[in-house]
Order: sequence, then C-alpha cells, then structure tokens
Amino acid sequence: MYGDREGWERDGFASHEGVVGVLTADGSEPGPVRFDLGSGSSFHESIDWWHYDGTSHRPTATSMRGRCACGWRGERTYPIDWAKVRRDDNPDAYDTSGPYGDWTAHMDQVADRAVALPEDLTGLLHQVRERLDHLLLEEDQPAAVLKAADELEDIVAWVGPTAARLLTYGQDEPTPEIAAALGMTETAARARLLHYEHLDR
Repeated sequence: MYGDREGWERDGFASHEGVVGVLTADGSEPGPVRFDLGSGSSFHESIDWWHYDGTSHRPTATSMRGRCACGWRGERTYPIDWAKVRRDDNPDAYDTSGPYGDWTAHMDQVADRAVALPEDLTGLLHQVRERLDHLLLEEDQPAAVLKAADELEDIVAWVGPTAARLLTYGQDEPTPEIAAALGMTETAARARLLHYEHLDR
C-alpha cells in the first residue's frame, strides 16, 4: 500500500489503528524517535517508519512489519531499502503493502471475534447514516440533521448505560473477552464503558 502517512483504520474498529512498525538489525523494536523542538524540555515523538533512517543519531530500521494499537505485531518482516527511500525522497511512494496486508488479516480476525449485530439492525443503522448524509447535502436541512442527532443521543443515553451494566455485572473492569466482543482494545473498552456509566439521563 502506498501513501501511509496516516494510520490505517477499519470502520467500526477505530481503536485498532494500524501503522508500519519497524525493527532494527538485532530484531528489536525501537522506541519513538524524539525531536528537540528547541524550546527547553519540549520534545516531539514519532513512530513513523521513515524517521528511523539512522540520521541525527536516530535508530536505523532494517525491516518493517504491521503494527496495531492493540499490541499486535506482524510475524512477517519486509526489508527496507533506504537507498530507494532517499532516492525518491517521498516515503509515500515506498511500498508498504506487505505490512498493510498483514494488518488487514489481523483485523479480519478482530472482526470475527467481535459480536455480530443482527442483520435488520445493521440495515437500519446503514439507512440512518445514509439518510443523514443526504440531508446534509440539502441546503435547508442542517437543522433536521441536528434534531435527528439529538434523538439518536437520547436513544444511546437510554440503552447504553443499561447495556454496559449488564455486560460488566459483578466486574470492576472489562475483561479481554468483553473488549474482543466490542471489537476494541481493552483501553478503549474501558473508556467506552466509563462513558456510558456517566451517561444516564
């Protein structure tokens, strides 16, 4: 895949953002590259693969692999040809389809473990989204879209907290199984359940 300056995302699984990960010659994964912005103790950090080029005392990556925010790392690695990267002077032009394909396969597994919505509900949600998208394009309809959004928030505030309590009954923290069923990382699942806990109207 070309053009990877942004992370990879799949609809419905936002917390599983994927990126190109890197490895050094000894097979280790280096920490974030730090950039001194010249303002005292202020540093910018990056894990963008093209920053691991060995310049300015940075680690030199010798290979890349798929990487996901959930902690998953691709088993397959792909060599980095820095001569080609520097010659083209455009990281977006470098082929990262290998890591992307492995992350895609990982996301297929994440999706398989997530709870499947009933087909009729999936259809209804799709229709609502599609109808609201069309309303946004109509000059005199933004107020209708906002009113619909308010109705949807009322529905979420009514059913979300109850569903969250039923899902976590007798538990202080969401289990890995709950996170998997929601298609989220454990951190994201914890934040989502906490959000619903305080959403009662």
